[in-house]
Amino acid sequence: MLPTVKTAKSHIIAALTALSVASLSAAPAQAWGDKEQNFLAGVVTALVIDGIIDNSRKHRVVTPPPAPAPIYVEPTPVYTSIHGTPAGRAFNSYSRAERKAIQRNLRAWGYYRGGIDGSFGVGTYNAIVAYARDEGASSSLTSTGGAYGLYDSLIF
Repeated sequence: MLPTVKTAKSHIIAALTALSVASLSAAPAQAWGDKEQNFLAGVVTALVIDGIIDNSRKHRVVTPPPAPAPIYVEPTPVYTSIHGTPAGRAFNSYSRAERKAIQRNLRAWGYYRGGIDGSFGVGTYNAIVAYARDEGASSSLTSTGGAYGLYDSLIF
């Protein structure tokens, strides 16, 4: 049986019992002995207290505990330098003359627009990335060995 039907059934039975007890005339109750009268008073008291308890349970509002406030953590920015990339490490391992030759060839093929100074900057990095993309060797820039292969193809 469903819980709501059970409670409704028990309330109806309790109400009918209380009604039947209340409808009895007082004269026959006087004929009963003290034990019967005390029993009847106990039943009525139990019904009244049960009604009070049920009433207080229905009106009790249960509030859940408040949710903890979200804690915002500022993300730590990750600064990566082009000098730490495999392309940057490989470029800086060449001699100054070889680095200038790499920049000259990148400029001759239209990839580099900066000055021929032999230093690895944003212009050189963008030029080598574009060159690798056009040659179909973008994945070779993920390792230092692959970057050496690209630079060697520009020098020799």
